[in-house]
Amino acid sequence: MGQQIYFDNYTPVGDLIVIATCFVMIILVTTSYVSKTKNFRLFLNMIGYLILASFCDIIHHQLYLGVTDGSYTGVYVVRILYHAFLFSILLLYVVYIVEIQRLEIRKRIPIMTIASLIYLTVLITDIVTAVRKTGFRLDRTGKAVSGFNIFLVGYLAFIVVIVYLMIAYRDRIYKRAMIGFYGTMVVSFMVLLIQGRHGQSSFTAASFLFPVIAMMYLIHSTPYDVELGAVSIAALKDLVKYDYDKKINFVFMSLYMPDLDVEGRNIPKELQTTIRHFSSEYFKNAVLFQVSNGHVILIAPKKNNPDYENRLNRILNSFQLEYERYQFDYKVVIGESIDEISRKNEYVSFIQNIYRNMDIDTIHLLEPDDVESFNQYEYILEELNDICKKHDLHDERVLAYCQPVFNIKTGKYDTAEALMRLKLPDLGMVFPDQFIPIAEEQGYIHVLTEIILQKTCDEIRHLIEEGYEVNRISVNVSVLELRDDGFTGDIDQIIDDSGIPNEKVAIEITESRSDSDFLMMKGKIEELKERGIKFYLDDFGTGYSNMERIMELPFDIIKFDRSLVLASDTDRKSEMMVGSLANMFSELNYSVLYEGVENDGDEKRCINMSASYLQGYKYSRPIPITDLDRFFSKIDA
Repeated sequence: MGQQIYFDNYTPVGDLIVIATCFVMIILVTTSYVSKTKNFRLFLNMIGYLILASFCDIIHHQLYLGVTDGSYTGVYVVRILYHAFLFSILLLYVVYIVEIQRLEIRKRIPIMTIASLIYLTVLITDIVTAVRKTGFRLDRTGKAVSGFNIFLVGYLAFIVVIVYLMIAYRDRIYKRAMIGFYGTMVVSFMVLLIQGRHGQSSFTAASFLFPVIAMMYLIHSTPYDVELGAVSIAALKDLVKYDYDKKINFVFMSLYMPDLDVEGRNIPKELQTTIRHFSSEYFKNAVLFQVSNGHVILIAPKKNNPDYENRLNRILNSFQLEYERYQFDYKVVIGESIDEISRKNEYVSFIQNIYRNMDIDTIHLLEPDDVESFNQYEYILEELNDICKKHDLHDERVLAYCQPVFNIKTGKYDTAEALMRLKLPDLGMVFPDQFIPIAEEQGYIHVLTEIILQKTCDEIRHLIEEGYEVNRISVNVSVLELRDDGFTGDIDQIIDDSGIPNEKVAIEITESRSDSDFLMMKGKIEELKERGIKFYLDDFGTGYSNMERIMELPFDIIKFDRSLVLASDTDRKSEMMVGSLANMFSELNYSVLYEGVENDGDEKRCINMSASYLQGYKYSRPIPITDLDRFFSKIDA
């Protein structure tokens, strides 16, 4: 640096800006939601050291101005503290990068050893050179004399370590985040370089601030949705983990509005205001998390809200008023934290499992059985995952059942509907309503269909070989499966490998109200029908039915749901309506199958309503598919 009047190279503006910026960051991280992880604590320590370093720099120069007798001991001491705080930031920066890269012990030990040695070497050298006056010093006239510059050597050594970490383990950090870190480091280095070229020392602490800002923005920033007042679902797991580790009990309220839980649909502004008030007005220290467009979860510490039941009632009353205005269907789950669920950190899945069994527009208070139900759900999910992963088409856990169908024209049982069951080691028999929704949700349904189709084809081949008359057996398929380009190929492959005629297999499918699903369904049906496979429209009469679309789809058989069988028994008018529908389909060359026939009255009425096939408990409950020979007739007979 040469000799110069020391104070002429410094203005406190840079340090004051650093202090102000650090306090702004502290305000932001305390008023927004930030995950309280180990890295976050490192981040807070860096901010603390930056504040201390900046204060030391200001005090260091103020002490210099106050010296009148040429004794600068106090100036040297504060300057050493200033450097100690700055290098503490660099050391923490290395620790921080090692943590986010999740380096193994064998890799982090040498890195941390080198970084610690650099840190200690800088501090010791700084002290020794100050005492021996071989480094930076001030003469009795106040002029600065530069000696051995340990600060620059130590700074460059740390930069080498950091750059090595970022390059050697670059695959462990998201590329954009790494570019952000690199960018701020380059800016920091440029500030120091420009400052040095102009003989300045005012912005040294500021150069250390930029990487800390990058950390806050890239990693610790979990901003609120300013309109709804919610943070992202990713932050929920961090809060639950923190509360569980600290043994903090909390209360929660989950609101699900299925009408709004679609892409591109947002909660109305007025309803957003009500939901925003959930966390800002009704509870102390509450956080609102947005799981999806129509699902939010409010979590509040129980100790801060001992009267939480009254607060929840106020929320529900407020929400009820909004419901009367907007008429959005909802499901609400309310409860306290549960150690088992907190340990697993699975509150979203836990609540969603409760929703599956709830009616629309109801409120559910948490019960002990909910945990048992969730454990069962997780076990079924684990088994489904294993079944899917193994992809064994003869998996013994998937059982093929069936329900025989009575053919009115032949007076025989020559068709049946294949049904699916699971038999799991810890649960025993599991019925479709327990596992089909899970399989559809998790993308496992097609493998289950392949297995049941394989077992159905095996039984059809066995029956044919034994001389039984088999018209066909139908297998249920989810609309979700048809979205897979390989669907028809998979069906073809299994039937072909089984060596049975294609017409012995039928596929049952439920109508979809989606335009894209309709076009896709039409193409897949036409493709498989060309190979001789029959198609049933399942569950006609339940929910949505578009007659125009039904007529466009090349179905062979229309299955009238049990609800229509029941409706036809209420009065003559209802019977005529159901019968007219069935007669219309018959005249259009569709066969009509009534399911849910339970007694002689149902049978007689359905036959009078243009039935071709009858299915229900009157004829048989579901049986193992290997017992079909008790119903089917041999051709010779």
